[in-house]
Amino acid sequence: MLARVIDGGEALDTPLAEALAQVDARDQGLLRQLCYGSLRHYHRLDGIISGFLDKPLKRRDADIHALLLIGLHQLLDLRIPDHAAISSSVEACRKLGKPWATRLVNGVLRRCLRESGSLASGLSDNQRHSHPEWLLEELRQSWPQHWEQLVNANNQHPPMCLRCNDQRGGRDGYLARLERAGIEAEPCTLVPTGIRLAQAADVTALPGFADGDVSVQDEAAQLAAFLLDARPGERILDACAAPGGKACHILEAEPALEELVAMDSDAGRLARVEDNLARLHLPAALVCGDASAPPAELESASFDRILVDAPCSGSGVIRRHPDIKLLRRRDDIASLAEQQLRILGGLWPLLKPGGRLLYVTCSVLPAENAELVARFLQVHDDAGSLAIDADWGVPSGAGRQLLSSAGGCDGLYYALLEKHA
Repeated sequence: MLARVIDGGEALDTPLAEALAQVDARDQGLLRQLCYGSLRHYHRLDGIISGFLDKPLKRRDADIHALLLIGLHQLLDLRIPDHAAISSSVEACRKLGKPWATRLVNGVLRRCLRESGSLASGLSDNQRHSHPEWLLEELRQSWPQHWEQLVNANNQHPPMCLRCNDQRGGRDGYLARLERAGIEAEPCTLVPTGIRLAQAADVTALPGFADGDVSVQDEAAQLAAFLLDARPGERILDACAAPGGKACHILEAEPALEELVAMDSDAGRLARVEDNLARLHLPAALVCGDASAPPAELESASFDRILVDAPCSGSGVIRRHPDIKLLRRRDDIASLAEQQLRILGGLWPLLKPGGRLLYVTCSVLPAENAELVARFLQVHDDAGSLAIDADWGVPSGAGRQLLSSAGGCDGLYYALLEKHA
C-alpha cells in the first residue's frame, strides 16, 4: 500500500480500503496506524534510512523501501516491542519474495536502534519537521508566528469529533449517553453541536449512530452550517457536496427549507452523499455536475444561499490525510487556485440578488483563500464581503482562517460573500 502511494503517486484511500477488506477486524486499527503513521513521518523516516543505505534502492524494490519505513516507524514512534518490529519486518521480505533483502532490512533497523540517540543529527530542516521542503517554506512565509503550531499539528494523530443532530436531541443529552456507554468525551468550544472524543471509537459503538442521532465531523467543518445561516423557505445549493457532512448539517439546522440541492462532479462521491442523507433521514435533490459550468437544470438566480466547499490542497487537514505530504507539489497550488476561481465564477450567476455565498477550503495557504477571494471580488462588481464576527481563528483578507492545532480543530478558511441587489 505504501509503495503505491510513495512510488506510484496514488492516494492512500483506495489501497487501504482494499486491504482492510482482507484483514481481521481486530487488526484493522493497527493496519491504519502503520499506514498513516509511516506517511505522517515519512520525510523524517526516509531521511534516517537514506543515511544508512550505501546506495538508494532500485524502483522495483519500492516495497522494501516501504517496509523499512514501517519497521522504523514501529521502532521510533510506537509501543511495539523492538524485537517484534524487526523480526516481522525481516519475515516480510520473504513473504514479498525477496529473501535477499532480509540481511539489509535487519541491518538497517538494528543500526537505527543502536544509534537512536543521534539519528536526528544528520537530517535536513524539512526532514526533522517531516514535511516536504516546499510546504515547510510556504507555511513559514504565510504564518511566521504560527508555522510551528501548524507543523506540529500535521504530525499528530487527529482527534475524533462528533456532530449532534439537534433534531434528535441536544449535546448535553448525548454527552450523558456517551458517559453511560463508557466513552469519554467533552464538548467542543467552536460550535454548540460538537463533541470531541478522548479516544477514537468505532462508529458502531456510538449510541444512536445508525439512527442518525450523531455524525462524525470535525468542529471546524461544523461552522459552515452556522455561517451559512439558512432560513425557512430558502433554496440552498451545496455545490461541492461530497461526502455530504455539511449538507446534512444544514438540513439538521434548518428543516424548513424549500429545497437543498447537493451537487458534486463525481457520481461515486455523490453516492456517499446519498448514503449519509439516508442514514439521517434527510431530503435533498442530488445533481451530478461541474460547479465551474453548472448544468442547465440549475436555473440562474434561483438560490438564496450557496455553499462552496472548494477543492483545494488539503493543507489544513494533513493530519487526517498524511499522503498529501507526498502527493502535493508546489505547482499544484496555482492550478487549484485557478480551478477555485472558475468554480466561484460558474456559481455566482445562480445566486439571487441579495443572496449569500459561503466560500470554504480545508487549506491554510493564502493563495487558495484570502488572495483568491480578493481576486474574485476585483472582477465582480456585484460582489461584496461580509465580516465574520467571531472569536475563533484569525482575520485573513475578507474572511477568517482557522489554524490546525494539536488536539484542536482542523485548518479551514471561511469567507462570506453577498450579491448586491
